[in-house]
Amino acid sequence: MVFEASELAVKLMCFRACPPDNKRSVEKIFMCELFIKADKKLWQSRSKSVRINNVVTSVRLENFYWETLDEIAFRDGLSVTGLIRRLYLESIEEGHNIGSFTSFLRVCCSRYLSLVADGNLIRHSKEPISEIDAGNILNQETIARDERKSLYAEADAS
Repeated sequence: MVFEASELAVKLMCFRACPPDNKRSVEKIFMCELFIKADKKLWQSRSKSVRINNVVTSVRLENFYWETLDEIAFRDGLSVTGLIRRLYLESIEEGHNIGSFTSFLRVCCSRYLSLVADGNLIRHSKEPISEIDAGNILNQETIARDERKSLYAEADAS
């Protein structure tokens, strides 16, 4: 079934009655309200200059990712640019071919938050990431990801 954009927007919205003291009798409720009504500054982009191996480059990311990188860097006592430099150099040393470094940084941030959500990392801890048992956490991450995939596959099969 194909919808026009405006028709799709209407299909995604629900309406609910507001409390009697509210001047409006109906309030729009978005299916994805949690995302739609988030602070718009989170998805605005900004650039930072980073010097890696005596070469200055610019990294452009959404504010949400800069905030997450701030959090990760804080744990290891690094500046954000220091963390970015370290991630780049360690990934090269490991033999990774990073075609899009900004995509790599977004995935690093997303994985960090996923590990927190799965309980593998404590978000407001000052324990440096560099001192955590990475092997154990990587194994737990794989198990959790496989469990999620099988859950979604079951739902798709129904």
